[in-house]
Amino acid sequence: MAIIEQQINFIKSSVLEMMHLVCKQTIYSQKALFEFDKNLTEEIIANEKAVNALDLKIDKDAEQILALYNPVADDLRLIISVLSINTFLERIGDNTVSIAKFINNIEKPFDKAILDKLNIAEMYKNLLAMFEIMIESFENEDTSTAGKVFKLDKNIDEVNDAAVATMAEIIKGDIKNIENYLMLLSVVRKLERVGDVIKNITEDTIFYVDAKVLKHKKKKIQKLIDKEE
Repeated sequence: MAIIEQQINFIKSSVLEMMHLVCKQTIYSQKALFEFDKNLTEEIIANEKAVNALDLKIDKDAEQILALYNPVADDLRLIISVLSINTFLERIGDNTVSIAKFINNIEKPFDKAILDKLNIAEMYKNLLAMFEIMIESFENEDTSTAGKVFKLDKNIDEVNDAAVATMAEIIKGDIKNIENYLMLLSVVRKLERVGDVIKNITEDTIFYVDAKVLKHKKKKIQKLIDKEE
């Protein structure tokens, strides 16, 4: 195996590690919110160091591949995608930390009935399904199910769009807790952004994988043409 192939495989492994890490952070944020677990919020905040360290490492490794090996075609598309994907993954990490800090700033858990009215559990369900598709698409270089990500993101957008009116009604009935409710609305906004970011990562994966597949298909077609001639 050529050195550049080894480096490419290594950086892909790092990206997958980052994907799993920020997915875990998202799962922790859901558990912390619904169970009012401040031990988990502290773990999310502590894990930010690992996310940031891996972010820097991936960027550095990608830049070294560009500088030392002058990649072209598929390898170049992968590195371009990796640099973009890595930035997006770091943003997911930032959003989970923000949610953890919101939870730390409240003194008592949110009423589960309010969480249900805002459909926050549904948002998390869609997000985790998006994570699964995103990771599998990147790991297996298979975008056949990637279209589901866009449908799931649309579901999240619809919940987000309805949240303002729902929250307005909640605040009318309990004006004294308006600050906490506005924090909860911010959580909804953060989750909507995570959905957008996963969609962007999926688009970057499609850019790399589908171009690669198309190139190989063209090669096969050309071989068949040459054979016929």
